[in-house]
Amino acid sequence: GEVWGGLRENPGGREAVSEGAVGPDRGKIEIFAYGGGGPMRLCLRPMRVGDIPEVMKIEVRSFSLPWTEDAFVREIEKIPFSRPLVAEEVEGRNGRAGPAVGGSATGGPAAGGLAIVGYACWWEVKDECHITNVTVSPEARRRGVGKFLMREILKDARRRGAVRATLEARNSNGAAVSLYEGFGFSPVAMRKGYYPDNGEDALVMLMEFSPDGGGV
Repeated sequence: GEVWGGLRENPGGREAVSEGAVGPDRGKIEIFAYGGGGPMRLCLRPMRVGDIPEVMKIEVRSFSLPWTEDAFVREIEKIPFSRPLVAEEVEGRNGRAGPAVGGSATGGPAAGGLAIVGYACWWEVKDECHITNVTVSPEARRRGVGKFLMREILKDARRRGAVRATLEARNSNGAAVSLYEGFGFSPVAMRKGYYPDNGEDALVMLMEFSPDGGGV
């Protein structure tokens, strides 16, 4: 399997692709993300309740045990240390703002009027960044969206004072593990029977931010 769009790591069927993080108080980050399909101009912003219908269209196509709409509402409104984000394609290859790869990546615009091509969620727990969800729309995979999300999550976590980042990955998902290792994560433990859909083990991965401020 393909890593983009499927790696979430919490009981209850969480698997996505993580990349990008901006807290509710940070406004927007706009950068270019590059992938095999060419450059995409992406905007990263906090997820809003109005985004959930479009997010769910991606979610149900990406996971055997998808998060529910209520789960996303909780992340946005009820969990103060949660940092849910969405990545939108601001400008297509034709130079116009609007829907992503090959039309709308999710079936329509989200609350902001642009096509959501990916989303992520991480928890700010004291000095730790715990990544719970990173997912990319099937139409936008292999175009750098996942790496964009991961990179911006880690940058934002560091700005907020995190000294380490953690996540869980399915032990069988070699592509996802390789992605995380590319960002400096290393396996440190195994959670037996972590995933309720098939009882698969979860690989716990850890990344320590360098004390000199280098790296991500």
